[in-house]
Amino acid sequence: MATIPASFTPRTILVIKLRHHGDMLLTTPVINALRQRYPDASIDVLLYQETSPMLQAHPAIRHLHRIDRKWKKLGAWQQLKHELALVNAIRRSRYDLVINLADQWRSALITLISGAQERIGFAYNKRDNAFWRLCHNQLVAATSFNQLHTVEQNLLALSPLGIPTNHVPVSMHYAHQEWLATEQLLLQRGVNGPYVVIQPTSRWVFKCWDDEKMAALIDRLNQPDLKIVLTAAPDAKEMAMIEHILSLCRNPQVTTIAGQLSLTQLAALIDHARLFIGVDSAPMHMAAALQTPCVALFGPTKLQHWRPWGENNRVIWAGDYGPLPAPDSIDTQTERRYLSAIPVDDVVAAARSYLDA
Repeated sequence: MATIPASFTPRTILVIKLRHHGDMLLTTPVINALRQRYPDASIDVLLYQETSPMLQAHPAIRHLHRIDRKWKKLGAWQQLKHELALVNAIRRSRYDLVINLADQWRSALITLISGAQERIGFAYNKRDNAFWRLCHNQLVAATSFNQLHTVEQNLLALSPLGIPTNHVPVSMHYAHQEWLATEQLLLQRGVNGPYVVIQPTSRWVFKCWDDEKMAALIDRLNQPDLKIVLTAAPDAKEMAMIEHILSLCRNPQVTTIAGQLSLTQLAALIDHARLFIGVDSAPMHMAAALQTPCVALFGPTKLQHWRPWGENNRVIWAGDYGPLPAPDSIDTQTERRYLSAIPVDDVVAAARSYLDA
């Protein structure tokens, strides 16, 4: 494949990533690096509708093209209409450069249909065929992915452009009114001073610590001038977990606003916190992006790929205390909690290292 000349200066750029909330946040270093290299370019992103709050306030992004996964429930004709409208919108944008960070056939086809002069993707082993090569005129080797953080994997896509990628931050943005709304909710809960945010929950139970240990941590952090604010998604299982943890707590400084915040309001909450404590989840990545001190509890997930990105955090890995199964062998629907081996004392010590600094 021909290399991209150094003189290439795109006016319009599309970045494609079709994954979960945390994945979307970890694309922001690519967006930030593109903005630095091409300050006058318009940068758009194609993503799933439900993940758009992660990027909707990013100042470098002009427009979000959204794929709603509910389209398929509308029937074949309605889904086709939405898909064609999306393709037409992308064609009308006349992109000079498309960077496909995804591995789906759908993302590759959209990359091709865009008509962009330069179309960058990854040379995945599972996509080693003529159609994938047709869709991209620049393919970047993915052979080093196992050794790289997800941020570093994404940034590799910029190598054909010769863009420097050292020390590019992950970033999370929200509107000021999101903080004002969150602040009012905190005041209603009696939180008018310093606070710690704890998100014990995940969409996958196997990523969670024991409720009893989480309650013990909350009790050990009891001090008169520090509130503990619990958060969670408005999912029935997550809300039940929060209620159970609260029932075990004796710390009078703990409160909950679980299930009551939008993702951008949660970002505002985390941004103003003294400390974030949580498990491997999107809010943990948000804390790292917002440079809020973060204590992250990990189990049998790929730590190299998903640890919080940045310097202001501490990872406590269950694998340091006992054997863990291989991440790819996990039944994600299991109720087993693989973080059980993590002792309360070590999490308390990590939290105190930030709170007492």
